[in-house]
Order: sequence, then C-alpha cells, then structure tokens
Amino acid sequence: MKTILTLVSNPATPALTPEVVRKVRAALESGDARVSPPDWLAPQIACDITLRNISDHKANTAVREVLKNSPIDALVQGREHRRKALLVADMDSTLITVECLDELADFAGKKAEVSKITERAMRGGMDFEDALRTRVAMLSGLESDMLERVWTERIQLMPGAKALVATMAAHNAVTILVSGGFTYFTERVADALGMTEHRGNELILNDGKITGEVGTPILGRTTKKATLEGARKRLGLTRAQTMAVGDGANDLDMLKDASLGVAYHAKPIVAEAARARVDHGDLTALLYFQGYRQSEFS
Repeated sequence: MKTILTLVSNPATPALTPEVVRKVRAALESGDARVSPPDWLAPQIACDITLRNISDHKANTAVREVLKNSPIDALVQGREHRRKALLVADMDSTLITVECLDELADFAGKKAEVSKITERAMRGGMDFEDALRTRVAMLSGLESDMLERVWTERIQLMPGAKALVATMAAHNAVTILVSGGFTYFTERVADALGMTEHRGNELILNDGKITGEVGTPILGRTTKKATLEGARKRLGLTRAQTMAVGDGANDLDMLKDASLGVAYHAKPIVAEAARARVDHGDLTALLYFQGYRQSEFS
C-alpha cells in the first residue's frame, strides 16, 4: 500500500533542506519499507515522499522524532482524493491574523478582559455561546463606527490565505468561510479572498451603537459542522473530497467531520485531536498537503 508523506516549512523562512529530507528518509527505511526520493513541490519549502510497506502510525512516529526540533510540518495520507473539492474555513486567527471581537473591545478599553475570555473559550474551557454573549455584552454602547475602524486598521489576511483560496477556486473547489464572529467581517473577508460563501453571527446595532446583544441562533461549534455537512451533500461530494481548517475548540467537530481537518497554529486541544496540523507554515501548507506545486498557485 502506498501513502504520501508531505513535508512543509514556512515560505518566509525556508528550512526544508536536502539534509533534513535525507534524515527523514533514513528514519523510515527499515525492513520491507520503501521510501522514494523527494518530489519537490517547492525548493526548500515542500516535498512529497512516497512510502510503501509502512503503516501511517509508524511513519508518523519516525517523522515526529526526526523533526521534533525543526520548524517543519508533516502529513502522512493516502494518495486518493488529495485535491479537495470543498474547503470550509474558520476566520479569526485562521484566515485573518486577529480576533475581531478582541479588537473591537480594544476601542472600548476592555481588550485584556475580553481576550482572556476568548482564549478560554478557544481552548475549550468555556461554552462558546456563553463566551460570545458575555463578550458582546461588554461592548454595549460602543459606537458602530468602530466596526469600520477594526476592518480598516486592524484586520490583515493571514499569510497564504489568498493563494489557498484562489488556487482551490481555480481548480473548481467551493470555498466557504464559517465563523463564530460577525457577518460585518465575514462578508468583507470572504469578498477580499473571493470565497464562494460566508456565514457568521449578527451583531445587533441600534441608533449607531452596539447594543450588547447578538442575533440568534448563535453560530457555533455544531453549526460549523452542519455547514460542512450541508455543503458536502448539496454539492454531491464524498467525505474524501472535503477539507476544513480552524484553530479553536469550536472548530473541532468541523475538523473531525472533514476528510482532512487541519489545525492551524491551533490551541493544544485542537492540535492534538485534528487529522493534520500546521504549527510552522502559513496557509499554503494546505495546498502542499493536497499535492499542489508552487508553480500551480494562483
């Protein structure tokens, strides 16, 4: 049985040298195991190595030991359906570099307090809906103009986000943004990236101010999973054709339901449970995991 090992480093600081690859291959070659020469997807950034007669568990264990002190991400997977037809992605700290609600709280002078609750919820230590209601209530009375300031002054796309979405779209994949954040931002981020659809929560405004309330039903953990399932069925896809990416506890069900669920610079509870993880690279790692070459990026 053949499987593929993909090794990826951050494009901003390429670290995948031929020597590192040699050490990985040497660690995998034992007994009946067969390991191919590297197929470079991008020089010093990413490569594929074909494995024969070695279990995924054994390969993962050996690779982790070799790479434990290296800024390199690795994924072992089957050869079939590597290129996905559906991507469902979280927004805050995944497609963008900040947590929008925390940035809004900064304008209210409450960022430190709100950020603590955000961190607790993302680590799975607090119910997401309770955490959202608590944080939004703390914004009561804030001028709604602050939403535009957060968008123009604070939000930056995550490195690799544009290439990920544009490349998958160019190969006819559907890309959906689904967030526990607010539609004010999901609409703008989805538009900036050219995503197919977006979903988020409604922040209630009245007389030019944030009321401290959020529309119901609240989009959270179960809704994210349901969005993935619904899109897959609507598009007539198999589970093997699906990918999801996120960083927080409310992404866990979605990541587990996807064929390839990727924990992106994620909280420990998420990184440990996900099928794949990116701890070092940017979002183009998700393209390399699918077997795209750098020359194919849009």
